[in-house]
Amino acid sequence: MSSVHALLSTSLSQSPLSSMFFNSSPSMEMFQLCTYKRPTYDHRVLRTSLSYAQRRLTGIPRKHRNDLWVSFCPNEELCRPRYSCNLRYQNKHARDTFARCELAAAGDSHSLSADLKMESKVRGACFYAVTALSAVFLFVLMLVGHPFVLLFDRQRRKFHHYVAKVWASLTVAPFYRIKFEGLENLPPPDTPAVYVSNHQSFLDIYTLLTLGRSFKFISKTGIFLFPIIGWAMFLLGTIPLKRMDSRSQMDCLKRCMDLIRKGASVFVFPEGTRSKDGKLGAFKKGAFSIAAKTNAPVVPITLIGTGQIMPAGREGIVNIGWVKVVIHKPLRGKDAEMLCKEARTTIAGVL
Repeated sequence: MSSVHALLSTSLSQSPLSSMFFNSSPSMEMFQLCTYKRPTYDHRVLRTSLSYAQRRLTGIPRKHRNDLWVSFCPNEELCRPRYSCNLRYQNKHARDTFARCELAAAGDSHSLSADLKMESKVRGACFYAVTALSAVFLFVLMLVGHPFVLLFDRQRRKFHHYVAKVWASLTVAPFYRIKFEGLENLPPPDTPAVYVSNHQSFLDIYTLLTLGRSFKFISKTGIFLFPIIGWAMFLLGTIPLKRMDSRSQMDCLKRCMDLIRKGASVFVFPEGTRSKDGKLGAFKKGAFSIAAKTNAPVVPITLIGTGQIMPAGREGIVNIGWVKVVIHKPLRGKDAEMLCKEARTTIAGVL
């Protein structure tokens, strides 16, 4: 308190107003902190919390922006500090200005969002036009070469997979780029293996076909009814599966083990379906049981970015983006449960 009294005494003794009220040196009992309609002496004691942008809009000079003003007058009762009336109106003007700015920004954001949605839909239409046009010509090539494939390479069907790689590369090249990491971890082309990956989008199949490996996908039976695409999948030797049919599931597992024993590879999405939110779901043990029983290596693959370009359930759009494919080191073991946990941990570690 003594330091505050000293500060008040010094300030008021140096003010020209002191001679108007006192003929001798002032005593501290005569001065009290108060407010006054027309303060005789103003001293800033506190700054408000307005942001820099708000202070700029109010037009207040730098040394007086949003200061709390109190008055020091003699022989007056202590009153609450008050804000300047002009400052209150200026702050109201700033709030109104920001409200209008937010409304304008919301309108611009809505317009920009609509433009982006329309652009994504146009890109989606172009994507399907490119994939259908290229599929027609390449399907004819597959159809012509199919008798020779059945004679000389019935299990692996390398020729068909090469055509599928060309088709997938032509389709995705105009719309997004693919970056591969860990290609050195891929087993030799003639080594049978079980490939597993996370599943985010319809584009996962296109992306994986660009690897150029001869593995057999497992697909829903309804996909085989699609013109051109379904027929090409049949020529590739894709394994059909009815999800809710236990007998179909057992037949699928047996066929996968038979293909691996004959030198072919299989590709399985252990989640069973596409992820709606991009998060990795629980893995089913079917693929890892195949690997454990056939002593085949499990090759975990992480796909990043396909869910952002074409989200699950929104196959009509293609957003701008890129895709990263990470091939991890192969896993081996006789315990399907342990292989399942290790593969999921490996894939999740990169997502």
